[in-house]
Amino acid sequence: MNSDELSQRTKLFALEIIRFYKELPKTDEVRILGKQLIRSATSIAANYRAARRARSENDFYSKICIVVEESDESLFWLELLKEAEINSSNRINDLMKEAQELLKIFSVSRKTLKNRT
Repeated sequence: MNSDELSQRTKLFALEIIRFYKELPKTDEVRILGKQLIRSATSIAANYRAARRARSENDFYSKICIVVEESDESLFWLELLKEAEINSSNRINDLMKEAQELLKIFSVSRKTLKNRT
């Protein structure tokens, strides 16, 4: 997967999270968890986009570290929504799977970059 495809994949994940949030119940706890999820999921795409325009390898590494953190955080919010029995659909399972895959991809990238230095 090249960087353009990965950039598109992170953007699509953010869009799917936004669409998912729109379908959730409109309770106070869901708004809180959902907004946190939207922030972290959109941050994955935004920070990966910024990483692609990094001014140095250190800047790229720093931004990839943020992407890893935000991927893990997105997975956390999805897990909470599922375990709190707010949503247990196949859709949340698909989103969790994608969050896990993104986390693995960016974790490997971070490790590879760290080993270069």
